[in-house]
Amino acid sequence: MTTPLRKSLYVGIAGLSIMGTAAACAPTTESPSTQTPATQNGGQASTTSPSSSGAAAASGESTYKDGTYSSDGTYTSPNGQETVGVELTLAADKVSAVNITVHPSNPNTKKFQGEFASGIAAQIVGKDIDELNVSKVAGSSLTSGGFNEAVEQIKSQAK
Repeated sequence: MTTPLRKSLYVGIAGLSIMGTAAACAPTTESPSTQTPATQNGGQASTTSPSSSGAAAASGESTYKDGTYSSDGTYTSPNGQETVGVELTLAADKVSAVNITVHPSNPNTKKFQGEFASGIAAQIVGKDIDELNVSKVAGSSLTSGGFNEAVEQIKSQAK
């Protein structure tokens, strides 16, 4: 037999559970998501929500000019000096598209740069360019050094 206190507790817990579910399903008042085409990952689109970052974004000013920029970055692998091509499209200081051009010097480099190219869009599209600091993408850790170097060059071009 259940005491009145236990019944109240059960009803209270059930009510909280229902309220929590209803709140999770309720529409939000946040800005709608925007669809951004990714040039990698088989052309799948990435969804990002607009957000502001930094004083420039808060005042409506961009630090970088909108457009598409490209640069090659270099890094050292066990096979020697390697190069990776990076093309970024910027809109309001955010990356809206990325394209990686692989420059392999051997089969291992080709494999790792290919893995990097196939996974980078998911990590950076929709992010502020000043927040990018890629370390490892799809099992490739050295290619990111060249990518980060190229991003710094792109930032200089876009100022």
